[in-house]
This record gives sequence, C-alpha cells and structure tokens, in this order.
Amino acid sequence: MQKLDPRGRKVKILATTGPASNSPEMLRRLFKAGADAFRVNMSHGEHAQHAKTMAAIRELEREFYRPVAILCDLQGPKLRVGSFKDGKAVIRHSGHFTLDRNPEPGDETRVELPHPELFGLLEKGQRLLINDGKIRLRVIKADDEKILCSAEVGGVISDRKGVNVPDAEIPIPALTEKDRKDLAFAMENGADWIGLSFVQRPEDLAEARKLMVGPDGKPRGALCAKIEKPMAVRRLDELIEMSDGIMVARGDLGVELEPQEVPPLQKKIVNATRLKGKPVIVATQMLESMIESPAPTRAEVSDVANAVYDGADAVMLSAETAAGDWPEEAVTIMHKIAVQVEQDEDYVERVRLLDTPPDPTTADALSHACMTIADTVPIAAITVFTGSGSTARRVARERPSVPMLVLTPEMRTARRTALLWGAHSVATKDIGSFEEMIAKGKRMALRHGFGTAGSKLIALAGVPFGTPGSTNLLHVVTLKGDELDKRED
Repeated sequence: MQKLDPRGRKVKILATTGPASNSPEMLRRLFKAGADAFRVNMSHGEHAQHAKTMAAIRELEREFYRPVAILCDLQGPKLRVGSFKDGKAVIRHSGHFTLDRNPEPGDETRVELPHPELFGLLEKGQRLLINDGKIRLRVIKADDEKILCSAEVGGVISDRKGVNVPDAEIPIPALTEKDRKDLAFAMENGADWIGLSFVQRPEDLAEARKLMVGPDGKPRGALCAKIEKPMAVRRLDELIEMSDGIMVARGDLGVELEPQEVPPLQKKIVNATRLKGKPVIVATQMLESMIESPAPTRAEVSDVANAVYDGADAVMLSAETAAGDWPEEAVTIMHKIAVQVEQDEDYVERVRLLDTPPDPTTADALSHACMTIADTVPIAAITVFTGSGSTARRVARERPSVPMLVLTPEMRTARRTALLWGAHSVATKDIGSFEEMIAKGKRMALRHGFGTAGSKLIALAGVPFGTPGSTNLLHVVTLKGDELDKRED
C-alpha cells in the first residue's frame, strides 16, 4: 500500500470514464494526475464494462489508501424525432415543418414525434430545439395530433435526433425503465453518488430516493440533481433542499437557454447550493478542445479558473477523459489551473464573496469558529470527526483557509466527501473518548502530511461520540514529532 501526498488544492476534480480511460492502467494514471472522483456515464456502454471500471477504481482505493467517489450518471428521458425516408431531410429556413403522430418515415415537410405527452401540451410561440439546438422551430399551432412549426433556423435533420422543449414542463418522469435498471446496477455495485438527469421538479428526486433505499432501510448513496432545464432553475431552491448535491450541467442548459444566460446562471446555482452547505459540481465542455489537442485554449483555462474562484466544490471533465486523445493531460492541466488559482493571494477573499452566515446552531457556530481561528492563528489543518459527513459539510461551507482532514468510521461517508471542497477523507476506526480523539487526530494528521512537529490543528467533533448531529466540541492542539506511530487505525 502506498499513499499519495495531499493534492495541494481544495477544489475536487471529477473525471468521466469511457473508452479512453476505463482500463485499470489509465484509471491509475488519471488518479495520480489529480482525479479525486470518477463519473460513470450510464448513457453509454454496458453494465459488464461499468462493473469492471468500478472494481478498478476500488482497487485504487486499496493501493493508495484514499477513498474515491464514484458517481453514476443516469441518462434520463430522451425526446427524439422518428426516422426519415432517406435517413435525413432538409428543413428550409423560415419554412413550415410539422411534427405528428404518424409513424411513417418523414420528409422535408414532416416527421413523427413519438412522444404523445407533448401533443396538446405545447402552445403557440413555444420553441422546439432539435439536434442540440442546431435546428430551431417555433410552434404556430398545436393540437392532439400535430404540431405545426415555423423554422427559425433550418438545416439537415436526420433519424432519431434529440428534441429539447425549453418553454414547457414536460409531464414525464425523470426516470425511464433504463434508468431504473441502471440505478439498481449502480446501487448493487457500490456507487457513492447518483446523477439524476433532466430534473424538472422535486417529485423527480423523491422517486429516485425511494429506489436508493437498501434492505436495511438506509440510503445506499447520495443524490446529485443535474440542473440542465429552465424548469429546474425556476424551482432551484426546492431541488437543492431535496438533493445531496447539485451539478451545473451547462451542456443542455446552453441548448435550452441563450448562451449569454448561462454564465450568470452558473454563478447563481453555485451560490445557492453553497448557501445550503451542499457540494456543487460545474460540468461540461470545461477543456473541450483537449478531446483532440494536448493543450487547452486560454478561454477554457479562464473558464475552469472562474469556477474555482466561484467556490465550486468540484469541476468535471466529460469527453476529455472519456473519449479524448489526451485524458491524462486533461486531468493534469485542470489540476495545475486549480492549484494556481488557489495560490492567488486574493483567492480566499474572492471565494468568500458569498456571505454564508451560520445557522443558529452549535454545530454551525463551531464550524464558523474553525474558519475564524484558522484566519487568526497559524493552523495546519482542521480535523473533523464525523459519522454522516454533516459536520464536514458545515465546515466546508465556510471555505476555511486551511485543508480539512475528515476522519470517519464509515467508508461510504469517506467516499461521498471525496467530492467536498477542501476535504481529505480517511476511513478509520471509531473513537470512544476525548483523549482517543486527540491522539488519533494527531497521528492521522502526521501520517497524511497535514503538519509537522510544532504545527497546530483544530479538532472538531461531537460528544457523546457516535451520535449524529451532536457537534459540540472544538479543541486546538499542537503536534509533536513523536506522536506518529505504526498502530493500525
């Protein structure tokens, strides 16, 4: 067993697996380059391959003695047009085009829309975006059989292209039959997070939560709501409340909204999630050019840097690591960008531009005190003893200037907090007394590179130990060189 040094940054990197990266050797390289967590995209690939990938990630945990989060991302419902006589057709700019329920192959004037729930729902003036917005239709008239549209932007349309409906709440569940099977697979194979796609309303999350409960009645994973539809933005606060974390899925947001609307919306989502003390991931096209190029554009570097300055818990690589030519290089450059930003003398001030006043609870008051003490006294790290991870989330919400060493007896908690800002998670044996807590905190800090002899640590925990929600103890200790021993923790 070997150990990696602490990453030297607080923001986390989530790398998507795929044909370019799902071999054990490449996963190992990505992990060593800086990936803290891996996303398994259930839209592509077979369960057999996903199981091998997840098993290989667990081997990395054992090899490097560091918990790794696995996020299984569900495909969600996909709206698609039917097929065409010649496999494709051309829709004329400003011409009329009809979507109907006729299953016969389409042509340049019409095509089937095999989604009966849309008929009778759409109204005059609403938009239909096809093939990621490359074709833009505006509804002229809609009834239970046909939707007559004007083509604001025409072009080539081919079989089974996707359809986005940004102006209406579609009465379809967020979980398809495929999603239910994929979710069951993810739970059986120990996924730590589930990414729920095309969320529109809180009820979508409630359905997924029920399916994530294990035989013991406890949740088997954390739920991440992907914000990618305007309807979700309108109910953002409810969705944050119902979820364990949020992903800013800028790809589909950029299709359903005007491009210039996405950057301020990204900041709004990040801030709203941070205020609730839950992890927020910024995703999609962050280093897109590195799918084919060994170096990113300057604009992409600035995009990643801005997400780090905004205080996002994690930044995500998609096709760059899943199918790109330079997966390891993409992780490496994202790591370098994050480290450089966090070394900026103005970083702490900028990441705290969002005011996160503590709730009127002892746990929040102590978490806020950790930040204040670390700003006042030279502190090497904050050691947080937690069973559920809630104390770690409270401390991370304050964005302290020093790293957080999360010590927990629950491996699933250690894995989930691998996506949490500033957290270095360690699964360790439980503690039973104050003296044991202090001694173990010192040992683990020295063992994992958080301080040396003479360094000060903040210890945060709850007494009685093992009682969820009992955070009520803060203690500052000084490390001694002889406190590191070889006992099993």
